[in-house]
Amino acid sequence: MKNTKQKILVLDIVNNNRCHSNAEDIYNIARKTIPNISLGTVYRNLNSLVEEKHIKRIKMDDGIDRFDNMIYPHDHFICTKCNTIIDVDEVNHCDFKEISGNKVMSYEIYYKGICKNCLEEEK
Repeated sequence: MKNTKQKILVLDIVNNNRCHSNAEDIYNIARKTIPNISLGTVYRNLNSLVEEKHIKRIKMDDGIDRFDNMIYPHDHFICTKCNTIIDVDEVNHCDFKEISGNKVMSYEIYYKGICKNCLEEEK
């Protein structure tokens, strides 16, 4: 897929938004620049950007994918109360190349729990 102004805009939104937005959030932001952009166009461009490894898809338990501009291997903490996604960089994993004779191509680790903001609200 070629780099259209819509695709460039979608990538720019993901790159400048640190809250791991979903497609609908990205669509609402994109409409401010290109009012006639469709939600389908946003989905197609997000899928293309994931396939081209420009962004990363985060599959959520609620079925609504989120998108991350940091494509290098890193972990995520997902709040089970508010669905906030927090990048976790301080965990130092081994650089797995193989496990029990199986070649490792990639890995994803998600920590699930309650974020500090939700914990504060509970007090």
